[in-house]
Order: sequence, then C-alpha cells, then structure tokens
Amino acid sequence: MESLNVFLLIGTGLMFVGLLLGTLSARIGVPSLLVFLVVGMVAGEDGIGGIQFDDFSLAYVVSNIALAIILLDGGLRTRLTTFRLALKPALSLATVGVMLSASLVGAFATWLMDVDWRLGLLLGGIIGSTDAAAVFNVVKGAGVTINERVASTLEIESGLNDPMAIFITLMLVGVMMNPEVSFGWEMLITLIQQFGLGMLLGLGLGALLSEILLRARSNEGLHALLLCSGGAMVFATTNLAGGSGFLAVYLAGLVAGNRRGGTGDNVLRSMDSLAWLAQSGMFLMLGLLVTPSELIGDGLINALLVALFLMVVARPLSVWVSLLPFRFKWREKLFISWTGLRGAVPIVLAVFPLLAGVGQTRLLFDITLVVVLISLLAQGASLRYMARWLKVSVPATTPPKQMVPLAATGDRYVMQFEVDASAKAEGQRLGAITTPRITPLLIIRNKEFRNLAEDPVIEAGDLVTWLAPVGERDYLSDLCHRLSKDEKRFYGDFFVRGGVPVEQLVAVYGIEQIDPLLHGLTVEAVFERQFGQQAVVGDTVRLGGLKLRARTVEQGRVLLIGIKLPK
Repeated sequence: MESLNVFLLIGTGLMFVGLLLGTLSARIGVPSLLVFLVVGMVAGEDGIGGIQFDDFSLAYVVSNIALAIILLDGGLRTRLTTFRLALKPALSLATVGVMLSASLVGAFATWLMDVDWRLGLLLGGIIGSTDAAAVFNVVKGAGVTINERVASTLEIESGLNDPMAIFITLMLVGVMMNPEVSFGWEMLITLIQQFGLGMLLGLGLGALLSEILLRARSNEGLHALLLCSGGAMVFATTNLAGGSGFLAVYLAGLVAGNRRGGTGDNVLRSMDSLAWLAQSGMFLMLGLLVTPSELIGDGLINALLVALFLMVVARPLSVWVSLLPFRFKWREKLFISWTGLRGAVPIVLAVFPLLAGVGQTRLLFDITLVVVLISLLAQGASLRYMARWLKVSVPATTPPKQMVPLAATGDRYVMQFEVDASAKAEGQRLGAITTPRITPLLIIRNKEFRNLAEDPVIEAGDLVTWLAPVGERDYLSDLCHRLSKDEKRFYGDFFVRGGVPVEQLVAVYGIEQIDPLLHGLTVEAVFERQFGQQAVVGDTVRLGGLKLRARTVEQGRVLLIGIKLPK
C-alpha cells in the first residue's frame, strides 16, 4: 500500500507541476509540450528526481494510446470546409514532402556520422514527418490567428503524414534485420495498404461510430469517453488489419465531428481535457526516458547539426517542391517550412528499431530527442513572431457573448452581441441594419425586452440576439463592436459587401484607372477571379489605389471586404 501511495504521489506531483508550468508557458511563448518534456527530464535519471525509467515497451504502448486520443480530438475539430481548401497541398506535403525530407536528412546524416546509409535513411524516416500533437497544440496556443489556408494545411498535413513516416521506418527496420530483402512491389503494396486501409476503415468505422453516438443519449462527459474508447477501437482495428491506425483515427474523428448531430461545444471541452491528459502524460513519460549525460560530446553536436539541417534545408526544400502546383505565396511557404514541428511521433518511431533489436538505434533515439527539443524550443516558441513577421496572421474578431448552433437548420446559429459605445449599430434602427440572411430575435435593454415590431433604435449596452449563418458573425461583430487598432490597421476603416459592383467603388473613391476586364464584376467576383474558390480571410487584391482585403469568407466566397485607402 505504501509503495502504491508513493507511486501516486510522484506521478500526480509531476503532472501537477507540468500543468502548472504549462499554464505559465503561454505567457512567455514556450510550447507547453516542451514544458512537460523538460519536467520529465528533470525528474529523470540525470535530474534532481533521480527516477530511473527505461521501459521502452511501456512508453511505446502509452504513447500510441495518447496519440490516438490526440488525433481523434484533432479530427473532431476539423471542419470539412478546411479539406476543400487544404486537402491537396496537405496530401502533397504528407507524401512527397515526407519522402524528400527523409531522403535529404538520411543523406546528410550518413555523410555527417559516417554510418551505413540504411541507418542514416532510417533516421530521416523517423524525423521526416511533422507531429499532430505538437502542431495542434502550438498553432492553437500561439496567441495569433493564422490565416485559414496555412493553418488548415499544417493541421491536415500533420494528421495525414504518419503513414509515410511509419512505412519508411518499418521498411528500413525490416531491411536492416534482413539485408537480403529487396525493394520492390511488396514495399509499394505495403505503402498502399497503409494509406488505403487507413482511409477506408477510418471513414467507414467513423461513420458507424457517429451513428452509434447519435443514438446514445448521454451527458457530455460520458459522450467524450465513448468517443475516446470508440476511437481507440478504430485505431486498434486498423492496425490489426495492416493499415495506418493514426490516419484512421484522425479520419474517424473528422467524420464523427461533421456528420449530423456532430459534437457540441460541451463535448469538445470534455475531449479537450482528455487530450491534454493524454499529451501531458505522454511527454512526461518520454522526458523520463531521456538521459542527458549520454548526449554530451560528438553525439550532441551531430544531433544539433541534424536538427539545424532539417529546419533550414530539408524541410524548406521539401515544402517548396510539394507546394509548387498550388497557389501559395512565398511568405506562406516560408511559414509552413518553419512550422514543421516535431514531437511525440518521431520519438515513438525511434522506439520501433529499439524494440526490434537493430544495432546503433539508441544513437538514433538520442538524436531524435534532441531534434524534438530543438524543434519545440526554436520553432514552437518563435511561431507567433514568425506569423506576424511573414504576415500570415489575421486580427482576431471580437466573438459574440453567446453562440449556439441550431441542429434543425444545420448552418444557423443564435448569436448574442453587446453593443459598444460608438459602434456602427448605435443610433441605427434595427430594420436599417438587418439583411435577408440575418433575423433579429430579441433586444434586451436594462434587463427589459424591447418590442421588435416598433423597429427600435439600437443603443450602447443593448444585448441583441440574432439568428444567422456563421458567415455573418464577422458582419454582426463589426456592427456591434468597435474595431480594435489591429483590425483598423489590417482591414481599414470601411467595409463593403461582396456583392457591391466594382463601378460603384470606382465612383465613390474616384479611382481613375482599373483593368477593363473588371468592368461589370462585383467585388466578390474580383476575388474569385484571382483566388478561385480558395480565398481566405486576409487575402488582398488591389483596385487602383485601394487595397481590398477579405474580411469574411464562406466556402471560398468573399462576403465582406475591408477597404484600405491610399496613405
């Protein structure tokens, strides 16, 4: 009994310290995952805790379960509209990008450490893919809003690229264990099996899981536990069938989160807690595996050089090649290159050859740990500054006080805003600011309901509730709230609807010369002409001396545009 209490005290104490420091990490720009990893290292064999832990089999099992929960949570929060926008470039990064990055790192490591080329390429495969846990955690906790094209590409890539990295790792482990094995059709079939079964079982079992959960009447906490256990079953079933369980559980979460009924905000909050528990426990355990004293000397120098080569050569080159067919600005490509975060997945992959008994693989494990530490520290901590410097971030809109989806209508939400003093809506009659897409439901003034039939004048402090599509949220926010300095600087002081004709802007702002091909078009059509159906918030077109910037976008259609006048 005493040993049990000691175990609980140590385990929960480490978790408490990690979570406490994790709440402070966001203030100084350090990824919380790095905090958990460092806490585990400090408590480990070379740290002040002196805990000796080298059970790689247990760490492998725990890490797989944790990654399954994290990927499930990421899929639940991914909207299908982001797949329309970013699936093709993300798939290119997850296949061509991973292969190119692994090959470049493998060649560099072989030359640098003078090892067998198969061992060097194995290291490239292990650290070739980005990590979903790191990407989801760091991008969402960066303190900036990344434009949707870039953020969606990064998140979907991290959810899709594990099969390629696993394939490369297992293939090379097999080759090193049995040198007579040749590269051929069997290898290609294995790769197709990983992707094919992962997609097929993920989508199919995800649809089955969502139907079961839709009919299971349960509270939010129980619903989240059902989701997690169901996701773990999808993960295990797919692995047993020979597919990629990581890909399958991510797609299962995607289907469950987007099918009818979906998952409410309360369920997502419960899932958020479970995902935090999974990733914090996983990184604490991985930190305990680290023995810093073994990294001193040439091993540490080699690891730092490999990490540097990966961040400034291999990842950028693989990103630029993978995104050549797609409409990405150079700033966006550079940011995606820098946000190639490594985390738990490479560490888990580094355990594969250790468990298989491949020689010299403890060296690969140590190098992988250093690469992960450098990635989280250098790339993760600088992400917010890189986003602002490269201008891929957009100002956050003031959210409504309450926003509740209506299940019966699918795309309609009840939104409540409090009107600020000097907001555009102040002093306006309700009917003057109402559009066909939004319906006013009630106005509360001094805790009393106003009669909407009287077409009341909006006053500061009013709580106005609307029924509207999610695409009108920014329009209503701009009506009811004063624009922040960042919003004014980014979008300008004036906004127009996407349906406004170009000739009207020309007449109002006295533009002298415009492209003759733009005559007869609306502003929305001008954006579509330049970006197709791939426009996102923050995209910009120039009209004479005006700078038009997309403010609200719904399924590629630009609904609201900010106007920046010439200086």
